[in-house]
This record gives sequence, structure tokens and C-alpha cells, in this order.
Amino acid sequence: MRETFVTTATEFLDDPRTAVVLADISAAAFAPAAARHPERVLNVGIREQLMVGVAGGLALTGLRPIVHSYAPFLVERAYEQIKLDLDHQGVGAVLVSVGASYDRAAAGRTHLAPADVALIDTLRDWTVHVPGHRDEVPGVLREVVCGRQDSAYVRLSTQSNGSAYPDAGDLRVIRDAGPGAPLLVAVGPVLDRALAAVADRPVTVAYTHRPRPFDKAGLRALAGTEVILVEPYLAGTSARVVGDALADRPHRLLALGVGRADLRRYGSPADHDRWHGLDAAGLRRSIDAFLSPAG
Repeated sequence: MRETFVTTATEFLDDPRTAVVLADISAAAFAPAAARHPERVLNVGIREQLMVGVAGGLALTGLRPIVHSYAPFLVERAYEQIKLDLDHQGVGAVLVSVGASYDRAAAGRTHLAPADVALIDTLRDWTVHVPGHRDEVPGVLREVVCGRQDSAYVRLSTQSNGSAYPDAGDLRVIRDAGPGAPLLVAVGPVLDRALAAVADRPVTVAYTHRPRPFDKAGLRALAGTEVILVEPYLAGTSARVVGDALADRPHRLLALGVGRADLRRYGSPADHDRWHGLDAAGLRRSIDAFLSPAG
């Protein structure tokens, strides 16, 4: 996904209204673009707060800045600048992160960001995309960079589904178990694991790479009594949205994602999936308990 992002963003720089702001991360990959557009590919060094501040200034001049770093550096470290230099100033930018919740688990807690989407969700009217495959990235970037002025967050990952669904901003049904069946909504790169977890259960599975704005109309059209939400970041991040959409209906919600416990472990992304119950076996255990008669 990261390489696809660099290629696509470089193409967008042919439009003189587009800029890229970096804080050393991916600077080498953008070096050819910087040589061609030195005034619009800016590397501020390891100064993430400044990176967002510069993006706010560029946006005030009418440019569309793409701001890029690891998720914890881009969203958590620079959150105050996102709040003030973008939202408070009434200007938009496109934040593009790598690292996701624990793609760089071996680098330790400094590189883990399971709360990034929840933090962005405290801001008003942001679009959030969580691609599940590299082939979804160009369309997502085109949507949020070209011809728009609001703010967007694009969360890239090394984890991937086997197939791409570029048109799955609104909920896309991947498997239809019929009227009244429990509905599982998978966000981004957890789709394949979710499908494996319910392979022999009569569960409708829908997919989206755009959790904000959430497709409430699609959810209402698909949801019965039981709804299962599987997200690759902090568990429950979209529970409020689902609850609001179904507020007038009796329903039960199981919200699965990264747990809040600080595990204080390194390991691999697969280890963290297992520890947080986000591998296929862990998802199956949680879903079985939820859908059992005593669940």
C-alpha cells in the first residue's frame, strides 16, 4: 500500500494545487518527486507538529496538502496541530499514515497506534478510509485529494485482504446469508479473517474501507437483530455510529478490534492479532459466544 501511495501521490503532483509534506518518513521514496517539484514536496525533518502546521499554511494559500508519516507520529504526536492548524482554521488536508495498529510491532510501543481512528473521530466531519488492499488505494486517494477541500485520513497497512473492493466506500455485501441473518461488518484488512471466522455460520458479511462517514443507510438495510463489527483498530471505535444508526430498533452489537490493554510485548503483527483475538480463531470464539443461545 505504501508504494502504491507514493506512486499515486507523485502523479497528483502534476496538478499545481497539490503538495506533499513529510517528516523524514518516505522522504527517499519521494526524492524524484521532490527534484521535479521542490516547492511542493517539503520535508521538514523529524518535526511532526511542524509538518501539520506547514500543511495548514499551505491549505490557507489554496493548496491541497498530503501529509504523511507513521500513524502514531502523524495523529497522536501532532493531534493538537491537527485540531488547531486544520480544523480551527477551517482548512482541509489529507493525512496518510503507515504502520496502522501494530505493523511495526518489533519497533515497540512508539510505533503502535490502535487509537488513531478514535482520535480522528473526535474531530468534526472527517472522512476516514482504511483500505484493505493496495488496489483500493489509488481510488481512495483520488477521491480525497482531487476536487475536495475537507479533511481526510487514509490509514495504510502492510496487512491485506486477498481481493480488492475499490467501490466499497458504502457497505458492500460479500456474502449474503438471507433476511434476518446476523450481520458482520468488516473494515479494511480484517475482511478475510472475518470471512474465515464465519465460514460455516449463516452470517451476512459486508465490507467497507470508509468507516467515516459510515454508510448508515446501508447498515439499516442489512441489519437484523445481531450486528458484529470487526475493525483493525481500537475496539468499539464505530460502536457509537452503529448505535445511532439503529437507535430506533432492538439490536445487539458485538464490537471487536484491538483491546485497550497495554501488552508490553514486541512480537509480530500476527502475534498481536492473536493476542487481541483478531485472528480467525479469536474472532470465531468471540462470535460463537455472542451468537450462542446464552450469548
